[in-house]
Amino acid sequence: MPWLAISIVLSVVLTVALNVAVRVFPDASRRIARGMTRPPRPTPEGTRTSDRRVWVPWKAMIVGSVMLTIVVNLALWIVRH
Repeated sequence: MPWLAISIVLSVVLTVALNVAVRVFPDASRRIARGMTRPPRPTPEGTRTSDRRVWVPWKAMIVGSVMLTIVVNLALWIVRH
């Protein structure tokens, strides 16, 4: 049971740390977002491989990660008991 609590606490700590980092360095989040949506650099032949932009829902990814961690740990706990 202590591993379940440790896993949940670490997930919450990671979530809080990422949110605090975004608040402390507000320009960093914009730069990262710009870098992720910037078209890819040309290949040595001079053509781009793709003109698609990628949007990453980072908040949803953090929430999903925490929820998946809890579900997996609860499943393991139920199997062991």
